[in-house]
Amino acid sequence: MANKLYPKFKQALLGAGVNLLGGTVKAVLVDSGAYTYADAHQFLTSVPSAARVGTPATLANKTVVDGVFDADDSMFSSVPTQTGTAAAEEAILIYRDSGTEATSELVAYVDTATGLPVTPNGGNIVVAWNAAGIFAL
Repeated sequence: MANKLYPKFKQALLGAGVNLLGGTVKAVLVDSGAYTYADAHQFLTSVPSAARVGTPATLANKTVVDGVFDADDSMFSSVPTQTGTAAAEEAILIYRDSGTEATSELVAYVDTATGLPVTPNGGNIVVAWNAAGIFAL
């Protein structure tokens, strides 16, 4: 599968509008063996907690220029070693954190990026976002 924006997020962009710069946007490592992307997914509750690995990273210094969303590179701290289907994390999920999983909107599913899949070893994992930006509209 290629990187995708969630359709419900795109609908929100075209409807009432979404301000990614003003809210808290986070990224979390995801085990695709425990979560399967679906166009119908809208909120973080659609992603089983067992599929989310480690502590989410808050995206810092977010920008939107010419339809391209970007942020500083992200660091996932002390990502625990996994076993079974979660031995490697194959994707990164980006979402707008409302403070409640049931209303935290899914933004993007990234499974095609340099360094993916990644196998946690208990240390930090740094994600260097593409120089062209995280995603473009």
